[in-house]
Amino acid sequence: MTVLSALLLLFQAASLEELASAVKSRPNDFNARFLYGAALSQSGNGDDALRQWRAAIALRPDHPKLLQIMAVEYSKGGYYGEAARAAERALTLVPAPDANLFLIAVKAQQDAGDHAKALLTAERMIRAFPESARAQFEYGYELHRNGRPAEALPYLKRAMSSPDAHEEPFYFHAELLMQERQYEPALATLRRAIALRRDYIPAWVLLARALIGLEKLDEARDELERAIAINPKHPQPHLLLSQVLFRQGDEAGAAEQKALSLRLRREDPGALESRPSRPFPVP
Repeated sequence: MTVLSALLLLFQAASLEELASAVKSRPNDFNARFLYGAALSQSGNGDDALRQWRAAIALRPDHPKLLQIMAVEYSKGGYYGEAARAAERALTLVPAPDANLFLIAVKAQQDAGDHAKALLTAERMIRAFPESARAQFEYGYELHRNGRPAEALPYLKRAMSSPDAHEEPFYFHAELLMQERQYEPALATLRRAIALRRDYIPAWVLLARALIGLEKLDEARDELERAIAINPKHPQPHLLLSQVLFRQGDEAGAAEQKALSLRLRREDPGALESRPSRPFPVP
């Protein structure tokens, strides 16, 4: 049995109280703090988990796996700056390029609003994984965010044509088409995004907007109703449906959908707005 396997068995068998006691009696024990942090994270106490891991990484600053775990936990809490720093540090320590770690770093940098740094990380990612659809998309996305849309397009198209294509390149490419009022080409691109991910509500909404741009209001209404059937609690399809119904002369239906959208947004304000980055609370 490896040391890691033994530690995992210990973690599964130990209670939070036992792990807390182990940390109290051995405060400079990396494994005790690592496992206690894992238990706290599993119990939903992410901030306390991070406090244990911060103490653990101070004992073993060369531990890339823990830094990667911390980056994910930081992101869950909205501590995007801390997440980016942890992932960046882990990237300097791994012996070989790690696609998942690159992605964690890029996403954390994006969430922190540092698109200049995200572009550099995405460039490193695509050099390490030139055939990766995800790397192609992230680099294309960051080129566009950094004011280089003409350079971004070939990378988006390569991501879309990859056997490993995911929904985001299609959605983002459709956004670019919509900016130029190329509604018809955007439709096919968005339908491909939806085929790859049926519950991708932003793609359904953008699809309806393209149909509205083509004055196909009945089709737009049908697509929005399909989106609502998939996720009735997302406010955006209801809001756009209210606009379609109003244009079709159904003022009562429009008012009902608008009120429902506002209620859903109050109940879940994060459904439409990303959380701003915040500093980690250090006692």
